[in-house]
Amino acid sequence: MKVMTIYAHPADTITNCGGTLALHSAQGDEVVALILTHGGRIHPNKYAEEWRKNNPDAAVVNSGLDDIVENKKQELRRAADIVGISTLITFDLDDTMSAVHEDVVARVAEQIAEQRPDVIICDYPLNPVMTASSHTIATMTALAGIDRAGSYLHNLDGRAEVNVRQVFFTSLPTFTNDAVSMYGVRNDMFIDITPVVGRKIAAMDCFDSQGYSGLFARKLIESNNGEFGRAAGVNFAEAFCRLRNETHALLPLTDAAQRADPLTRHVSYSQIDLRATYPHRP
Repeated sequence: MKVMTIYAHPADTITNCGGTLALHSAQGDEVVALILTHGGRIHPNKYAEEWRKNNPDAAVVNSGLDDIVENKKQELRRAADIVGISTLITFDLDDTMSAVHEDVVARVAEQIAEQRPDVIICDYPLNPVMTASSHTIATMTALAGIDRAGSYLHNLDGRAEVNVRQVFFTSLPTFTNDAVSMYGVRNDMFIDITPVVGRKIAAMDCFDSQGYSGLFARKLIESNNGEFGRAAGVNFAEAFCRLRNETHALLPLTDAAQRADPLTRHVSYSQIDLRATYPHRP
């Protein structure tokens, strides 16, 4: 299987699905990450915090955009190595991106056609008409790129169409696993990342410039992936919402569902002390 992620910012791929990517990489699947913006203007913790000091480090506060962007790329490369991303593609668009542009859609379609992924992972589109969110714009651009890549014809474009088999959305703004109360809008699939949670923490620790390393990485995974894990009946999970329906020969019942004991699973999914197991050493 070939997995491709399409996100707005350098750290998004790691925070949203870094554990899932690590699992796929470990079993020999190819993982590609496409990052649309350079990330130089977002989460500028390292630079803003230095300016607040009485005697700031001149090398930090005098950093230009090119310096900041290159630092972010180095952080991303280190994180990608940890979770097993084999191919990094960066468009370096500005972080002020606030609308879907045809030229960017064309570039995304070109990359999809070149990489030919089986599945694509991107952010859940919170609202397709809300142009203030670069995450939403990134996903709408990705979906448009998928459609365009699927319309290629040999006689018109000199290439075959690309059939992406499934699209998985992350960051759906609800934690519930109750389909009734949410009218069917919910995360409908969980991946148990407990075996690789240490790799996700190590990858997040790479993003020191935006304050994601150390205690924040552990807090985010405890609260976010820990809550998804509670819903899934495991210690830590990443949640996904599928774009397309799936066809099965028979009603599917996963191995995890068959093994689950509703009376005792709260004990088994509460066994890992994340901060003790993966301590932060500044």
